[in-house]
Formats: sequence, structure tokens, C-alpha cells
Amino acid sequence: MNFVIPSFAPAMPEIVLLVLTSLLLIADTIWSKRFQFATYYAAQVILIVTAVLIFMSFSSEEVITFNGSFIHDSFADVMKLFILLITFAVFLFSREYLLQKQFYKGEYFTLGLFSILGMFVMVSAYNLITMFIGLEIMSLSLYAMIAMRKDNQAALEAAMKYFILGALATGMMLYGFSMIYGATGSVQFDTISGVIASGKVDSTVLSFGLVFVVIGLAFKLGAAPFHMWVPDVYQGAPSSITLFLGTAPKIAAFAMMYRILVDALQGLSGEWQSLLIMLAVLSLIVGAVVAIVQDNLKRMLAYSGIGHVGFILLGVIAANPDGYSSAMFYTIVYAITGVAGFGMIVALAKIGNGFDKIADFKGMNARNPWLALMFLFVMFSMAGIPPFIGFYAKIVVLEEVINAGFVWLAVFAVIMSVISTYYYLMVVKAMYFDAPEDSSKVEPMSNQLNIVVSIVAISLLVLGLMPSSLIDLAYNSL
Repeated sequence: MNFVIPSFAPAMPEIVLLVLTSLLLIADTIWSKRFQFATYYAAQVILIVTAVLIFMSFSSEEVITFNGSFIHDSFADVMKLFILLITFAVFLFSREYLLQKQFYKGEYFTLGLFSILGMFVMVSAYNLITMFIGLEIMSLSLYAMIAMRKDNQAALEAAMKYFILGALATGMMLYGFSMIYGATGSVQFDTISGVIASGKVDSTVLSFGLVFVVIGLAFKLGAAPFHMWVPDVYQGAPSSITLFLGTAPKIAAFAMMYRILVDALQGLSGEWQSLLIMLAVLSLIVGAVVAIVQDNLKRMLAYSGIGHVGFILLGVIAANPDGYSSAMFYTIVYAITGVAGFGMIVALAKIGNGFDKIADFKGMNARNPWLALMFLFVMFSMAGIPPFIGFYAKIVVLEEVINAGFVWLAVFAVIMSVISTYYYLMVVKAMYFDAPEDSSKVEPMSNQLNIVVSIVAISLLVLGLMPSSLIDLAYNSL
């Protein structure tokens, strides 16, 4: 048997990220007491170095290496760059929040980097085993991050719930993987696709495997009815960790769904379309209706995110390249908007007031007009009100769903979107029309956070005024 040395170049960002993060984990034990912020700055540098490597190797050509288990293409590069960009912003928000809440630890940043490594592996996975490994690297890091605040009962409860339900969902997905392997005789995505296309496959076993895989995907995305962990974990976890959990992993989860359903199981599109339609309808209903009665802002944004996942699924339901591109565009926009929304909560969090309730934002316009305007931008973008980028995200997805022949689904999505607008406007009403319970001026923890919040919120308007570049990037990456 001849051993062929694989090409390491396509995976160089992952290799460098792993090596530097491992070294940082060791270094943090040495310098953390002497240089408090060294790990934070080193983590940001690692993100920048990884991004530079991806830019240098950016290519529209598809390269498969490591015996067919790893793929490098433009879709993977774009997804990874946005994961890095969003995580860079998350770390910016997190440093001062961790200090303010008195649980600043270098492990937060090293766990975040290991989680990104898992996301990268998921994005570039080209067989079922590699996908599972990436998923576990990401998930285990997230479990530990949520449980970092040992003196917070809500955080420990959230971590336990996420761990138990996550393990259950992972088990179901792994069971589905085993059925797909049993039916097709391969774990390689291209081989699986070829066997399905040939028709020489046990369709019953394959269908069962598909159902279990879709259940696992729905859990990782936070789609109804497998959303039970989302509101509790978002509310219980420290706000900086909720910020991370609600943004970058969504991009990785979408990439996982694309790789499995499109690259491997495209021949079963008729079957997984039906499953995704049920998930999308339920997610849109839960995201629109249940969020209305929430008084906790993090919990409201969690249910809002379930509704956004419903829109992402609409693009995949179209089952064509343009539909997948629209879903990719929506995922990126949702992640950026999530950074702005949860970032505002993190930036305003003070000891004794986490600014995680809608009532905390009453009279915000009187207490800080600029921050009120920035949060209005966020709420309007999430609601899909023009000219913000959230409007174009919904329009692009709805257009592809209609072109695919699912007009009724598009109409239903519009109705649910109109209903969901109510709770976004409820926050705006609290800021501009309700009397403040505390008349003191509201300020972020630092001028740096004020600037970061402003940049991210204004970008929602700027991208909305000039959406073509981001839309073209998504459509040209698939």
C-alpha cells in the first residue's frame, strides 16, 4: 500500500490556528498573572494572522485534500472570513464585560479560538467523520465557555441544559450518519451523492438516516421544534458568551447544512425539502408569536433568532444555487445584526444592571440619544425595515422561494415577519416614548465600546444603502 502525502496548503489556516492557539493556551498559564490582557491581545493577533492566510490562499478553484476529507473553495473562504470578523468584534466587546462582571479569564479567549477551529473544520469538511470532529470541537468549547462563571447558577444551568440536549442531538446526527454510511457504503460526500444518483441504494435506510441528520441540523441551528435550548441558554449565559453563541456558530451551522444536504444528499432534495418546510413554518411561527410576550431582551432576541433561522431555511428549501446563495447572504446579515444587538447589551452591562430587560431601555432617548438611535438601527434591520440590510436579506430569500414555486410559503413568511415587527417596535417605543425609570445618563463601559457599537450599527444602514457588494459576494461564492 502506497502512502501519499496530502497537500497541507489548503488547510494552512486551520493548521496555523491550531498551533498558535495551543501555544497560547500554554502561554496563558505563564503570563496571565503578570500581564492581564496579554491573552486577549494575542487572541486578536491570531485572528488577524488566520484571516491574512485565508486572503492569501483565496481561490475560486475547488481543492480536495486529506484523502477526500477536506475541501477548500470560495464558499469555505468567505464563511471563514466572516467567522473571524465576527469573533474579532465579539472579543472586543468581551474584554471589558468580563472585567466588569469580575470573571476575566484567559481561558475565555483560548476556548473561543478552539471553537473557531471547530467551525473551520465544519465549513471545510467533505466527509461525515470530519464533519463530526469539527462539530464536537466547536460544541465542547462552547459548553465550557457557558459554564465559566461558576458562581452564577443561571449560567451553570444553561451550560448543563445545552450540554445534555446538545449531546442528544449529536447522538441523533451520528446515528443518521451511520445509516447513510450503511446505505451508501461511504462517508465521502461526493461518493454518497454519486451512489444516490445511481439509484443503487436502500431508500428506506437512507430516508431514516436523513431524518436523524435533519433533526441534528435543526438543533444546531436552533430551529423549532428543536429550539428548547435557545431561549434558556441565551438568557442564562453571560451576555458576552450569548453574543458569541448567537453569531459565529450560526454561520458554521449553515455551512454544515449546506455541505451535508447539498454536497452529499442533493439527490434526496425532494425529501429534505418537505422536512425543512415543516421546520421553517414552525420556526417562523415560534419566532413571531412567542417573542411578543417576552420581557427579557436576550430571551426576546433568542426567539427572534428562531424566526430568522426560519428565513434561512426558506433559501435552502428553494433547492437551487441561487436559493443557497440567498440563505448564505441571510446568514451573514443575521450574524452581523446579532453582533450589533447582543453587543449593545454587553456594552451597557454594569454591575447591578445587566441591561438585558426591555424595561432597562425605557427612556433611552432622553438618557443617551446616540445609543438610542444605534439600537433603533439594529431593531429596524432585524425587523426587515428598509433601507437597512435586513430588508434586503428577506427580499432576496423571498424572491428565491417564489422563483422555486413556493408562493404560499413566501406569503406565510411575510405575514410572520409583519407580526414579528411588533416586538421590535416595542423596544423602540420603550426607548423613545416611555418615561425612564432612572433619569441618569446611560453610557457604555468605555469609549471604545461606544465606537464599536456605533460602527456595527451604522454598518447595517451602510450595507442596506449599498447591498449589491455583499449580495454579489454570496452569489459568486457558490
